[in-house]
Amino acid sequence: MFEGIASPIVQLIYNLLSPLLMIVGAAGTIYCVILGVKYAKAEEPQEREKAKSALKNAIIGFILIFVLIFALQRLMPIMINWAQTNSGSGLPLN
Repeated sequence: MFEGIASPIVQLIYNLLSPLLMIVGAAGTIYCVILGVKYAKAEEPQEREKAKSALKNAIIGFILIFVLIFALQRLMPIMINWAQTNSGSGLPLN
């Protein structure tokens, strides 16, 4: 019933995963370098602690984003198979 709607969405997700991973990786690297420089240039202990906390939070955030994108890549075939078996038709979604 929803194969006509689901197929383009699944294909769009497949096409966006790799570029999204590269963009997030590049942005994360640049942001962490900027925060690292800010940490290195901090002279007062409060500024240094604030920059250290921001750098730690950014690294944790980007690792979490990478894990979620990687999990989505790995789980897509499982979700497609589940949708095909529960839709009642043999039409491919991708």
